[in-house]
Amino acid sequence: MLNFIYYPVSFILWCWHWVFGHVFGESSGVAWALSVVFLVFTLRALLFKPFVGQVRSMRKMQEFAPELQKIKKKYGNDRQRQAAEMQKLQSEHGVNPLGGCLPMLVQIPVFIGLFHVLRSFRPGWGEVYFFDAKGVESFVQAKLFGANLSTFITMPADQLAAFSTQRSSVIIVAIPLMIIASIATHFTARHSVARQTQSAMDNPQTAIMNKLTLYIFPLGVLIGGLFFPIAILLYWLSNNGWTLAQQHFVYRRIDREEEAKKVEAISQRKDLAPKPGAKPNAPRAGQKPAPGVRTGNAKAMGTAKKRPAQPAQDKQPTAADLTPESNGSSASSNTEIPGLITGRSPGKKQGNKKRR
Repeated sequence: MLNFIYYPVSFILWCWHWVFGHVFGESSGVAWALSVVFLVFTLRALLFKPFVGQVRSMRKMQEFAPELQKIKKKYGNDRQRQAAEMQKLQSEHGVNPLGGCLPMLVQIPVFIGLFHVLRSFRPGWGEVYFFDAKGVESFVQAKLFGANLSTFITMPADQLAAFSTQRSSVIIVAIPLMIIASIATHFTARHSVARQTQSAMDNPQTAIMNKLTLYIFPLGVLIGGLFFPIAILLYWLSNNGWTLAQQHFVYRRIDREEEAKKVEAISQRKDLAPKPGAKPNAPRAGQKPAPGVRTGNAKAMGTAKKRPAQPAQDKQPTAADLTPESNGSSASSNTEIPGLITGRSPGKKQGNKKRR
């Protein structure tokens, strides 16, 4: 029923075994162990770009998380309206919640496929998906420190005998892998929780999920290791190791990008802002000033308009003005007295004579 998962998983495993089998030997436990590890690396490399999108989506969701809380409070009784408003807000910010779940959703069927393929490698079986009978026999004979990769600690004794493996050998190999895989799961979750904002951590639902990922999931790996084959423990350990390294690399890269954007925005604001003590530039001739901007000339003009115009007062002549020698000329235009007509005596009053 799930052959569309089993065949691709077995094909990737076959390709890597073909590579490492030429180096360590086809029936080498190291070759099969490396094949499982690089199966994980191949999958995670294909999911690298969706993982980066997941991190960016989580960052954006943290930015408008307060707006989501407002929508929840506003439409608390109307679930349909609440979902529509939240979807509208997410589309405005360019966030796809399903895109953040893609890496995890893809890993689940791969885990199931690998678990089923490895359990199918048993003594006396023929072809198993992409592997022929010779490949299956090579896997059955391969041992890693005396333990077969398909064996697990709680495996019945008759099945262990079929693989020619002692339970003590399985315990020696499986328990260190269980402990290391559990610790890697804890540190991976811890690294993710450390990137959350304070508002997200104060959310009760987020707090519960953080406790699950920090403590319950690692404990589940530790207990589940009793029932998982050694190859699955290798898968889990390599998957968490890749995740931890990938998180460190991607988060540092995104932090540098955001820091560069902040520095660029600050520099642009500094370039556009006027220097300390500098006055705004007056508009050029024929250029209208920007709305709301008052230049120095406009301010002066406004002040001048507010002041009433004072009438011009006639200047009273002085003795120096009436003396011809003051300017060296008796008929200079500068010595004319305002209000008087040239050629008439200044002593006589000007006006209309009464008719007799």
